[in-house]
Amino acid sequence: MVYLPSVFHEARPDVLIAHIERHDFGMLISHGESGIETSRVPFLVEGGTGGAALILKGHLARANPQVAHLATGGEVLAVFAGPHAYVSPRWYCAGPSVPTWNYADVYAYGTPRLIAEEAALRRLLQRLSERHERGNPAPWRMEDQPADYLATMLTGIVGFEIAVTRLEGKFKLSQNRPAADRPRIIAALEERGDAEARAVARLMREREPD
Repeated sequence: MVYLPSVFHEARPDVLIAHIERHDFGMLISHGESGIETSRVPFLVEGGTGGAALILKGHLARANPQVAHLATGGEVLAVFAGPHAYVSPRWYCAGPSVPTWNYADVYAYGTPRLIAEEAALRRLLQRLSERHERGNPAPWRMEDQPADYLATMLTGIVGFEIAVTRLEGKFKLSQNRPAADRPRIIAALEERGDAEARAVARLMREREPD
């Protein structure tokens, strides 16, 4: 479970799914006989809108001990970490105050199923490569690779899908601070100039009343 004060809770499915799509290199966490295992995984999103179930798809190296966890069908957690930034108490109107950190994360809990069918695994890899090669002037393509090479590579991985049963967002963006502080925090983050700080400032601006 994640400590999730109500003031930071983001529950809108469209916001949560958009976050996953934007930060799709997630952290897969499972627990089995060998203890806790975790892997970084590029995920694909299916469904989640119009009443359709949300499905997350990915793959692991066949030698990864986490594959055995997924085979049992026990609950797993995928964490999609978004932008984060340090917040100085000097940016507040008044004190005393202490430093903190603003950030946005999404937590997807669900039941995994291994993808054993070779055709389904090929489709998964095709979609992943097309998604991440998009925009390259000369994109790498699976169909351009030698068939025997691809067949060998496929034997080294295992696909999986997670039927999401619970989706939660923790968007800690100074909602607990007085209204007068938040514009000052946004301005200070924008002045820092780094991409993470600007992304946090943008999320904060989106949540400010008009």
